[in-house]
Amino acid sequence: MPIATPEVYNEMLDRAKAGKFAYPAINVTSTQTLHAALRGFAEAESDGIVQISTGGAEFLGGQYSKDMVTGAVALAEFAHIVAKKYPVNIALHTDHCPKDKLDTYVRPLLAVSQERVAAGQNPLFQSHMWDGSAEKLDENLAIGQELLAEAVKAKIILEVEITPTGGEEDGVSHEINDELYTTVSDVERTAEALGLGEKGRYLLAASFGNVHGVYKPGNVVLRPDLLRELQDGIAAKHGKTDPFDFVFHGGSGSTEEEIRTALENGVVKMNLDTDTQYAFTRPVADHMFRNYDGVLKVDGEVGNKKTYDPRSWGKLAEAGMAERVTKACADLRSTGTHLK
Repeated sequence: MPIATPEVYNEMLDRAKAGKFAYPAINVTSTQTLHAALRGFAEAESDGIVQISTGGAEFLGGQYSKDMVTGAVALAEFAHIVAKKYPVNIALHTDHCPKDKLDTYVRPLLAVSQERVAAGQNPLFQSHMWDGSAEKLDENLAIGQELLAEAVKAKIILEVEITPTGGEEDGVSHEINDELYTTVSDVERTAEALGLGEKGRYLLAASFGNVHGVYKPGNVVLRPDLLRELQDGIAAKHGKTDPFDFVFHGGSGSTEEEIRTALENGVVKMNLDTDTQYAFTRPVADHMFRNYDGVLKVDGEVGNKKTYDPRSWGKLAEAGMAERVTKACADLRSTGTHLK
């Protein structure tokens, strides 16, 4: 199927919300990891989201120029072609973008999609994220208002992060402390600034103890039940049941119970990067260790071309990551739910 149209993406999110499941959002940094994500979704018979962070886009832009927009546009255009060969709907998203990178990442990409829509085409990406968690909430929401208005022009959904997620991702870092919990007051101010759909659709990355990176269950205190408090706090005031489409950031190491609670409380998208990075790299490491004398020209020997050919270990990496994506679909209950 082709990359999801704005209408299909909205329907995907609506179905996830109603069905109490979420789509894995898989960070990709190459055509190989893109194919791994697409394969995983196809094998799980699940629609899904593929996303590119600022660091991923810089890597994709090549180490000579490290241009984020070039990297993101190039992989998105590639995805629009190859996704047609996979029997699922895929939405393209850009991950964390802090204030100092808006002018060199999200704003130019919004302009690209606005031009496409004005010419009668679909947008290049289906959603973009504004990460204002390092800013004061007033400024965060003011920038969010501006970006949401621009996103509407491009038929794009905006994702906003209104309060900090712990750990570090692409240079944005926050301490792991008691401030990692969004309050009802925070979401009230968000609803006042961004509306509840009438100004444009947005996804909300609220904080309930989330931490980016690697951690074991129990090392971080997640409170997914907090999302119910946030939903009900705004519903009572605005008369709209479950008004927010939540995003689960920093989910590595989450327990099955924590994920289930988050789904019941309105999470429709869960980001995966750390786990899929490992799943991609682990088979490569195994291949290199098992074929040490083949991948290196040791002691004057010539090595074994069949083992150092990037295709030999690249296929293993794709399979490993694809398997982890299918597991994510099962964890998030999206397996077998693809929109036909």
